[in-house]
Amino acid sequence: MLKIKKPGLLSTVQDLGRYGFQKHGVIVSGAMDSLAHRISNLLVGNEEIHPTIEFTLLGPVIEFTETTLISICGATMNATIDGQSLPLWRPVLIKKGSELRIGQCQDGCRAYIAIAGGLNVSSIMNSKSTYLRAEIGGFKGRALKPDDELKPGQIGSLSKNMIQSLTPNLINSPFTEMEWTVASELIPTHHKKAYIRVTPGRQYHLFSKDSLDNFFNEPFNITAQSDRMGYRLEGPRLKLQHEEDMISEAVSFGTIQVPSNGNPIILLADRQTIGGYPKIAQVATADLPYVAQLKPGDRVAFKEITVEEAQKLYLKQEWNLQQLKQGIALKLR
Repeated sequence: MLKIKKPGLLSTVQDLGRYGFQKHGVIVSGAMDSLAHRISNLLVGNEEIHPTIEFTLLGPVIEFTETTLISICGATMNATIDGQSLPLWRPVLIKKGSELRIGQCQDGCRAYIAIAGGLNVSSIMNSKSTYLRAEIGGFKGRALKPDDELKPGQIGSLSKNMIQSLTPNLINSPFTEMEWTVASELIPTHHKKAYIRVTPGRQYHLFSKDSLDNFFNEPFNITAQSDRMGYRLEGPRLKLQHEEDMISEAVSFGTIQVPSNGNPIILLADRQTIGGYPKIAQVATADLPYVAQLKPGDRVAFKEITVEEAQKLYLKQEWNLQQLKQGIALKLR
């Protein structure tokens, strides 16, 4: 059992999203940084789809009423167990009665706490993700609050092997950790990302030459009017060559729309199901984790790549994840 003593800023239960219901107006939602979410699950022996706790900018304070295997991945932050510094990006076994405290994110915006066995919350429309506006999914359809209690789900064989291996080291410490961690190739360095790679959007050809030049050569600031639905950007005003009437059409995670005020919006996990603004670009899937770790006040620049290049980046990222999955299984044989 996990008892929430302080929830931090916007801590919610998320999985990989609620797919198949957009035609009914139900948004996908899910983890903003799906890469960190998936890795945190793999590190504790879960399937990648298991729900985790996503928190934003400031982490929670959690009391563990049972000995529990966890991992924390995503933004860089200060995490402690009973005052002792806790490592990120690796499996950690926490002793019963210990308290986890997570401070402010120092690099990045969001992080994920995976629990061996996942979290025992109800599945709504084939997903356990929290859809805040509709108040469904996750834990009672809302962000976590003080005194909430979360129960882990049924743990698998990999998790049991890790717990069995680590338990003898808990005698004189509030936690113990595996000696291995994630390869550096899978840990994004958020502050070092110079640009976000994008492919042309469906209405790319309708924008003026000056607007396209500015989009790829000038930085944009992420404004305070940003949330899980979308990042509103401020910078050079982008314009179409001629005014166009558009029929609303499907949008996806990373679609960059440009409303009439000329300030682009990057659509994110809680995006609407369709959009009627022209789409100048689409963020490459491999760069969505970097986008998810941006926060208000950060600056972002864009670089155009081809669809084929975006596909290769995605395949490389997926190959690295499969290597991690196989490596964990081999270490625990």
